[in-house]
Amino acid sequence: MVKALNAAARGVRRINAANLERSPHCWQLQTAKARFSEVFRLARTEGPQLITRQGREAVVVLPVEQFDELLGRSRQPKSLVQFLRESPLAGVKLDLERER
Repeated sequence: MVKALNAAARGVRRINAANLERSPHCWQLQTAKARFSEVFRLARTEGPQLITRQGREAVVVLPVEQFDELLGRSRQPKSLVQFLRESPLAGVKLDLERER
């Protein structure tokens, strides 16, 4: 999981950091702390928000949907029954008999 997070973070930095630094989506840490609600709202409505510390890229705030997409995760089904019904193997007949 940590490797996936690190890879995702590197991907975000490569894709967005250059554009974000020159856009209104780049925040200094102290400004982001003081205006966190706005950073949060903009991340949800306009996309990733880059936060810098001492002039260096530090973190990116992004919607959970984009985070899941970066990690290649999908939402879990609501129940095991739903998962099994949606499985590509749902119609396969299995021989579950065994010898004693």
